[in-house]
Amino acid sequence: MSVDYSGYKYFLFEKEGRTLTVTMNRPDQLNAMTWDMHEEASRVFYDLGMDHSIDVVIFTGAGKAFSAGGDIVGMKMMYEDTEMFDRSINEAKKVVFGILDCDKIIIAKVNGDAVGLGATMALFCDIIIAADHARFGDPHVRVGLAAGDGGAVIWPQAIGYAKAKEYLMTGDLITAPDAQAMGLINYSVPVAELDAKVDAMAKKLGSGAMKSIKYTKTAINVGLKQLAHTMMDTCMAYEALTNRSQDHLEAINAFSEKRKPKFTGL
Repeated sequence: MSVDYSGYKYFLFEKEGRTLTVTMNRPDQLNAMTWDMHEEASRVFYDLGMDHSIDVVIFTGAGKAFSAGGDIVGMKMMYEDTEMFDRSINEAKKVVFGILDCDKIIIAKVNGDAVGLGATMALFCDIIIAADHARFGDPHVRVGLAAGDGGAVIWPQAIGYAKAKEYLMTGDLITAPDAQAMGLINYSVPVAELDAKVDAMAKKLGSGAMKSIKYTKTAINVGLKQLAHTMMDTCMAYEALTNRSQDHLEAINAFSEKRKPKFTGL
């Protein structure tokens, strides 16, 4: 049984055999999450999990970026309306749990920068293959927010606590070759080779003993799911606290005024 994806506005779906390519489609804004796009992201992986006509998902972004993460306009709206932020917390948890619960094999095809929630989504996928010009980062702190949407869960598991703390507390970006070297992602390849590398991996996995591959993924994810369920409420609570901070408002204003923010720690 396949799933009807026609109601999605910000995601494109293209099926070939039992592989479905899912593309975040807001290229003019580097696939940054609008309010509506964030809601769609919170349910797309559940729909994919219910699609019995597919085994492999290739998850990517349209245009120059994979996803630039949060949308500054959305941040301003959620600062002014805490009810909106409360809803976004629930959606953010569903993004993470949706990826972890989905029994399809998910390959992140990182065609450009994966930042904030964009990085979180990529890093929770099963296989991460990036163009070598792409960068990864979780710069929540640079906009005065705690890293609440899953970065604090997955980064330490991938590269250890010391490196994860460095990158989550500075918000610095990592190039794809460096990300591969430290084990954050599987492969960094020249952009001209990205399609072929991803397609080859999709075919390799898709032609395997699919039931055993899916069960292996499920078994591996048990620990990650336990960790995510243990941490996500706390992470989002701290992000909610910083959503009301003066530093976060300063970051929003600085972006609008095209200047560097002047943080005070308040």
